[in-house]
Amino acid sequence: MDKFLQKLKHILTDKSLRNKILFVLGALVAFRLLANIPIPGVDQVMLDQFLNNNQFFGLLSMFSGGGLATLSIAMLGVSPYITSSIIMQLSTMMSPRMKAMISESGDVGRKKFSFYTRVLTVPLAVIEGFGFLALLQKEGIVGQLGGLSLIANVAIILAGSMILMWIGELVSEFGIGNGVSLIIFAGIVASIPQAFGQLQYIYTDASQIPLFAIMFLIGLASIIGVVFMTEAERPVPVTYAKQVRGGKIYGGSSTYLPFRLNQAGVIPIIFALSILLLPQMVFNMLAYLGNPMIASASSVLASLMQNPWIYSALYFILVFFFTYFYTAVTFDPKSISENLQKGGAFIPGVRPGDPTTDHLAKMVSRLTLVGALFLGLIAVLPPVLQAITSIQILTIGGTSLLIVVQVVIDIIKKVDAQLAMREY
Repeated sequence: MDKFLQKLKHILTDKSLRNKILFVLGALVAFRLLANIPIPGVDQVMLDQFLNNNQFFGLLSMFSGGGLATLSIAMLGVSPYITSSIIMQLSTMMSPRMKAMISESGDVGRKKFSFYTRVLTVPLAVIEGFGFLALLQKEGIVGQLGGLSLIANVAIILAGSMILMWIGELVSEFGIGNGVSLIIFAGIVASIPQAFGQLQYIYTDASQIPLFAIMFLIGLASIIGVVFMTEAERPVPVTYAKQVRGGKIYGGSSTYLPFRLNQAGVIPIIFALSILLLPQMVFNMLAYLGNPMIASASSVLASLMQNPWIYSALYFILVFFFTYFYTAVTFDPKSISENLQKGGAFIPGVRPGDPTTDHLAKMVSRLTLVGALFLGLIAVLPPVLQAITSIQILTIGGTSLLIVVQVVIDIIKKVDAQLAMREY
């Protein structure tokens, strides 16, 4: 307790760190205000029924900070920006020119890459906004919109998404932590009171108390599992060769490289949700067109995507894929092997060079398999339990816990790093 109070005192007395935290809080307040400004012409009763009966959009509403529950101008959250980031990162794996832009051009290349990501966000937000409005009109939640009204509403939704993207980037640059993750974190936390308000169901049906007790234990086990998997790491021993320089002996020490079991963090789940949203919006937009054949096929595909078991299967596959994909993008065993060789270090029992690269690649692949399976199971836990029990409060499940825990741990570590840097 004394250590916590001392740390809090350092945070309050350090002007730079205090300003960063206040900036993050101010940005999150602005986000919450945006999430409560509704677009015109919404039937709130039908909207609540739609979200309660649709697991995916109920989860998406939570991630948008309740913006979807009120059909606010921030109803899409940062989903278009995340989808744009995924497409751009995929392009670096398929296009040597895009990869060279980041790896060889330095800050200029990264700024250009970020600019292209922002530009791509605009058409994606238009597609998702139009598709979602088409779905809402089909469900009778929003009245039939004419040409100008439809364009105006799409423009409002686009503006909300771009403002959230801007806020997220400002938080990443001037605050603490990843701006996009913090916005999603704020959305989850903001939805918790409403979700727990549904616990009044216990008082109306006492026979459900054992079920809620089981769900509570599952939630507790999920928290323990999330914390364990977040902090778990595999130490890889590294030995530095002895070198004689000027009559003195250097090196000969041993250390280790910490390889995290879940190197991708919450990114695969965030990516998977964004990718799941895009085809549903496209199908709904095509169903809005006048061609009966296209409209019929799009309606069938959209209804298949809303099936809880099909949705859960796709969700698991996407999370599994993006765990490997993001690890491949962020982890380069060849560069680590080269750095070890340049520093006169080696892994005991493994020859330097290509054998070290292959050894690290195999080790990371095995660790990623465990992390990918865990993330996939945590991701599909809420929709599967919802499908079995029909209790909507279970949207506050493994996915949300994983994001909340990882964001909190990340912020704590970055604050500790800032404090340690100032002490030195």
